[in-house]
Amino acid sequence: MKIPNPRRAWLARTLGLAAAAALPVRPAWANDLKLGGPAPPLVLHTLDGRHIATRDLLGQVVIVNFWATWCAPCLEEMPQLSAYAQSRAGQGLQVLGFSLDDAAALSKVKAIAASLHYPVGLLGGAYAGGYGRVWRCPVSFVIDRDGRLVHDGWKDDTNTPWTKAQFARVVDPVLQRKG
Repeated sequence: MKIPNPRRAWLARTLGLAAAAALPVRPAWANDLKLGGPAPPLVLHTLDGRHIATRDLLGQVVIVNFWATWCAPCLEEMPQLSAYAQSRAGQGLQVLGFSLDDAAALSKVKAIAASLHYPVGLLGGAYAGGYGRVWRCPVSFVIDRDGRLVHDGWKDDTNTPWTKAQFARVVDPVLQRKG
């Protein structure tokens, strides 16, 4: 009968634990988004230093919008999104604008944000938590008053800027529901 070497056993356990700890924890991917399921949490770090968490906006309808200063369709969409946000704020709509720009473009982001009626911040990278890697823009997601995902921008195959008609079709019915 072979007696196990305690040093080898300890080393094997230690290396096994270290290897397991080094494995990345699988994050939620965009294809894990489920309409009607809980919306992945996000926190917008606004240009003016506030922190707005989607989980703190329960009771409101939230549009999460990813955009960039170098994105022509984004720049086309933003004035309509801003006007819509302003016109529906009294009904409980909150828009959160996440810029894909890096800190070097902060002055451009601030210039655009100054004309908007919703808070804006830098995303800080291409990865947006449970929404996955933002690989195209603009892209928007809609969260209902109960924190459920009701519009998945990845599944919107038109990949065009939102229009008044799209806001009316997608968001207005959610605003009309009281929860």
